[in-house]
Amino acid sequence: MIRPLLRCRFSTKFDLFHNNPIPANKRRLVPTSGIYPKGFKVGSIRAGIKPPDSSQPDLVLVASEIPASGAAVFTKNEFCAASVTMSRELVRRTQGQGIRGVIANSGCANTLTGQAGLDDAWAMSREAHRHLVNSPLETARHDPSVLVMHTGAGAQRLPIKNILQSIPPLFQSLGNSHTHWLNAARGLCTTDTFPKLTSRRFSLPSAPETEFSLAGLTKGAGMVHPNMATTLGILCTDAPVTPPALQQLLRNAADETYNCVSIDGDTSTNDIVAMLANGAAAAKGTSPIDLHGGSSSDQSPDFVAFQRILSEFMAEMAQLVVRDAEGASKFITIRVRGSPSHAAGKHIASVIAKSVLVKTGIYGQDANWHGILAAVGYALLETPFEGQGIIVPEQTSVSFVNASSRGELVKFFERGVPVPVHAGLVKQIMEAEDVETVIDLRDDGSCTSAARQEGEAVYWTSDITHDFVSINSGIH
Repeated sequence: MIRPLLRCRFSTKFDLFHNNPIPANKRRLVPTSGIYPKGFKVGSIRAGIKPPDSSQPDLVLVASEIPASGAAVFTKNEFCAASVTMSRELVRRTQGQGIRGVIANSGCANTLTGQAGLDDAWAMSREAHRHLVNSPLETARHDPSVLVMHTGAGAQRLPIKNILQSIPPLFQSLGNSHTHWLNAARGLCTTDTFPKLTSRRFSLPSAPETEFSLAGLTKGAGMVHPNMATTLGILCTDAPVTPPALQQLLRNAADETYNCVSIDGDTSTNDIVAMLANGAAAAKGTSPIDLHGGSSSDQSPDFVAFQRILSEFMAEMAQLVVRDAEGASKFITIRVRGSPSHAAGKHIASVIAKSVLVKTGIYGQDANWHGILAAVGYALLETPFEGQGIIVPEQTSVSFVNASSRGELVKFFERGVPVPVHAGLVKQIMEAEDVETVIDLRDDGSCTSAARQEGEAVYWTSDITHDFVSINSGIH
């Protein structure tokens, strides 16, 4: 029975997160230094979008000092935000050429606001473009060169006058130090408990002596389930990449990373992951990474190498989002092996990742392998994979990873039969913050390690806790 006298309502869940310190167990995820790409500057400022008592910035600009290649992937939610409609159209018109930056606000999602909201998004882009361009050719172009992102409370208009007035001082705040990048990551936060920022160096086969950099900001803690992007992300590199190649690289990497996370099974209206490549670190005369044909086998060594680098990098970004899931206490990795079809395996993993019974069971430190198998059993119903013999119960096993034993797999269910597991070992596995389960649809007994296998599908998710319900019900 609900006890209404114990309820304490807050106006929105965003009110809970404005000025909270970073939780002790999340501080290790916030970098104290970074390696940032040449030719990019970032800035952040308070524009009055978040409530007056918030100390966080709420307007962010990531800018390239020279025209860059641009690419983006977007939510498929039919009720998409104005930023999605506007930025998608800008990428279409420009074909990703001559992009100069991304301007993003937090505190207001600008969703369900009609033509007026769309006009506001274009106004943000044009004003940022006006301050960024520095050549007659760029000034004369018909379309602006700045993508737009919104995040925050939905069904509200932007305080557009405040935002436009804040763009000149936003440009004054631009810089390329670690502090600049970290403050920009803070400026994207809504219900996030920590800013999400990562960076790295890399080289390419054609120029092993040249050092390039890659940096990424991301945000997200709720309304996260894959559908092209799942959250907000901004990536920048000083490597040279053509727009068609950048779009393909980003789409491929998003499919393996951001499209493989789920927190609450809800796809946001605002999801965008965008990437800029300005080539500022390349030696004069260096040929950019380009797209050759439609097959992966047609691509250059540089394309293949950068695809691997980008996918690994975006996996780290996507995992940061899951590690900050609203109210969560567990980071859960789901691996599905042995599927004759990778697409079917990925779909099975996604169904497990959305299972409320599985997620609440793991919160309660219950392995709940029977709940996992139930999810596997119905996962392919009413899909193109139904009836293809992909799931064979007597060949299926469910294991959990014992992190204290160098990733050893502990089988709870082996080839259709339950396996007794000592209660102490179950407790040890399920008490860990990171919980990893492996579902092998064709277990032949040859694999005893959690190391990633060729062709397996991987999903990352979180548990569902009492705090998650409190945050999202408005009852605290």
